Amino acid sequence: MSNLFLILIGVFIVVANVIGFISYIKKKNLYFAAFTILLSAVLFGAIGGALAVFVIRDAFALFFGLQIAQYLLFNSIIIFIIAILVTIIKRYTNRTT
Repeated sequence: MSNLFLILIGVFIVVANVIGFISYIKKKNLYFAAFTILLSAVLFGAIGGALAVFVIRDAFALFFGLQIAQYLLFNSIIIFIIAILVTIIKRYTNRTT
């Protein structure tokens, strides 16, 4: 049973990053992509929680969905930090040249 949720976590992380990448291609804004992944963390966390409740049939199974949302939230924070670093590097290189 736990293998199913590990696979689900991996699939949701990949899907959220692909959605964030597509939004980056359309808007050319890393902050918007990080925000898109943050919103998908909420959505996929709710989907994972509902799926866990239906599969396990226990009220405490909702915490599996919260765990999925936690991993996606960390993923979004990492992308937001990368976006801040890219902005700092761009401003520094524009100022020196």
